[in-house]
Amino acid sequence: MGLNENVAKPLDRLAGMLAPDMEAVNALIRTRMASRHAPRIPEVTAHLIEAGGKRVRPLLTVAAARMLGYGGTHHQLLAATVEFIHTATLLHDDVVDESRQRRGRPTANLLWDNKSSVLVGDYLFARSFQLMTETGHMQVLRILADAAATIAEGEVLQLTAAQDLATTEAVYLQIVRGKTAALFSAACEVGAEIAGGTAVQVRALHDYGDAIGIAFQIVDDILDYCGVSETIGKNVGDDFRERKLTLPVITAIAAADGAERAFWQRTIEQGDQRDGDLDRALSILARHDALGSARRSALGWADRARAALGPLPQGPIRDCLSELAGFVVARVA
Repeated sequence: MGLNENVAKPLDRLAGMLAPDMEAVNALIRTRMASRHAPRIPEVTAHLIEAGGKRVRPLLTVAAARMLGYGGTHHQLLAATVEFIHTATLLHDDVVDESRQRRGRPTANLLWDNKSSVLVGDYLFARSFQLMTETGHMQVLRILADAAATIAEGEVLQLTAAQDLATTEAVYLQIVRGKTAALFSAACEVGAEIAGGTAVQVRALHDYGDAIGIAFQIVDDILDYCGVSETIGKNVGDDFRERKLTLPVITAIAAADGAERAFWQRTIEQGDQRDGDLDRALSILARHDALGSARRSALGWADRARAALGPLPQGPIRDCLSELAGFVVARVA
């Protein structure tokens, strides 16, 4: 998911506040992605991890812990864990989706091969569990293990729902909660948990991560149809070409007339895509204000994210988290 300059502003401020922590996290990532016996592992991992990502998820872990007054270092282990889980899922996703571009660069499966991407992803999952056990905190293990299972469920659900025009917005949200929001919410929740937050605070940060993760994914799905390739880090229309039923398409299908439904059946269900089909898809989306509807949904989830911060201590970190919710959806304002 690409982040433009507007979204980066609160992230940059947050990263500046938490710079010593993030330097330690980055050092952990570089050290723990190494392998004495398989040099391809750090090669493939570095290709993604050093590709200019904003480290949003580990930053949320660090922010949650520090906001609640944590003074130890276990949050750094958890932040590195979260980044490894995220990177592993990206490696696997690009194989499943047969993607050729990620963050504006060729994907690992294109530069190396599918086997390397899958196996290095497996290695990073294993590394993530090694890291989280070093905290000795059973609840943290439960949260991250549950998130890993939810992510896998979301990917399988997306696979089974793919190209099925009967897929509803409710199913879409279930997929998004798995593939994106689960790790956002877990990243926030483990930061609160390791800091000894109250049950109310832990839940608040879980809810914040869930809502901002959903908003993030909806915006990403909107930008696939109206973004700029250099900004979103992938080709505009990739979701259409990959026959993904994202929220804008689901909205348009629900309002489709007979001719439009036949179009979606041919292009999405049957995979018979021809020159000019992307332009026609854009025209249908515009006719039913499907992108506008998705944008309003994203704005609603951003509002939920900001509201979730209510029980948390006031201060510059909370302010940045609140601003981040707004800037995520500002990408499609």
